[in-house]
Amino acid sequence: MEKLNYRRTFFIGLAFLSICAFWQMYDNLIPLILQNTFYLNETFTGMIMAADNVLAVFLLPFFGTLSDKVNTPLGKRTPFILAGTCVSIVFLLLLPVADRTENFVMFVACLAILLVSMGFYRSPAVALMPDLTPKHLRSKANAVINLMGAIGGVYTLLLISFLVKGGRRPDYTGVFAGVALIMAAAVLFLLFTVKEKKLAAQIAAEEIQEEKVLGEKVADRTSQLPKAVKKSLYMILISIFFWFTAYNAVTTAFSRYAVKVWKLEGGGFADCLMVATVAAIFSYIPIGILSEKFGRKKCIQGGLVLLLISYLAAAFFPVYHPAINVGFVLIGMGWASVSVNSLPMVVEICSLGDVGKYTGVYYTFSMAAQIFTPVFSGFLMQHISYKILFPYACIFTCLAMITMSMVHHGDSRPKEKKSMLEHFDVED
Repeated sequence: MEKLNYRRTFFIGLAFLSICAFWQMYDNLIPLILQNTFYLNETFTGMIMAADNVLAVFLLPFFGTLSDKVNTPLGKRTPFILAGTCVSIVFLLLLPVADRTENFVMFVACLAILLVSMGFYRSPAVALMPDLTPKHLRSKANAVINLMGAIGGVYTLLLISFLVKGGRRPDYTGVFAGVALIMAAAVLFLLFTVKEKKLAAQIAAEEIQEEKVLGEKVADRTSQLPKAVKKSLYMILISIFFWFTAYNAVTTAFSRYAVKVWKLEGGGFADCLMVATVAAIFSYIPIGILSEKFGRKKCIQGGLVLLLISYLAAAFFPVYHPAINVGFVLIGMGWASVSVNSLPMVVEICSLGDVGKYTGVYYTFSMAAQIFTPVFSGFLMQHISYKILFPYACIFTCLAMITMSMVHHGDSRPKEKKSMLEHFDVED
């Protein structure tokens, strides 16, 4: 049996690492700049923070499909990754300049171009792994890719923690430069170590027979889902919307909440988020084992309980206390439990229908939540209080628990894994 080329997968995953490093910076620092430098209220800040998700709904499928159709000496995906990263780095480094000079027009213009350039290569970067990995090894490869994405997020949180000092308007130049550096290093390593066109041709040639077999299996499937199965599908999609609404509100507003309510200065808020991220990383393997033993639905429900407990506890802390990090450990574990099992459950539900179609629907619901929640939660924080954030997350988590209880399909337990690494297999 052919083994996964871990070295090659590592270099392929560098692009995803850099993407996650960028979005960690974007979610945490951009809202602070919008409010502390340009004095935008919570509603307008939320609207700008939702813009990337609105763009993603259109840009990700468009550029992903476009990359399928191109054929260059560098391959299909590499030109998009190279061009998108280069443009992104330039406008990323202009953001702290606009911040220091308080030039709002320059900041918004640079941010808009930056979001488009990130959308330009995100789908091609994610598609590179399946292109260059044999189908039977993609679970292991996807595990490596997602772990690297988590490492990218931790990298940015470390930058924020060490480089951002106190004051109403800290200097974020070091963080922006650090993220730009890892993006540049990632694309250079990818360019010189992964020969996409040659490898893609090799993989395609090796899998011709396998694709024929898969084509026969797909042809035997029905495109219609039974009524009861369809109801479970709707319920889990609604659940996905609810738990993304809760979780994304916390991740996008937490930096502001920590400053306004808990009076944390500088990059102190990053420590809490880093605790949650590291806890999630260390939770993947145990969660995979528990999913096999108890089923996906129970693991998701358990994860939602952990999230609810954590959000509820955080709401009762009037000021920051180190004990709150216990709650963020639970948030990391809870979110990992939910994210590991949700997409596989959707795919299992749709095993008799058009799996690709419904996988797209999964992303539609998660993106819709990430468009809706920064605006709505921002409006509530502006007109009620910042303290509404964690009760808000509790309400939508409870709604997710209710709709998840109505899901009765998609809980078949996965087959025994051949290696522990396959338990890390989660989708971005």
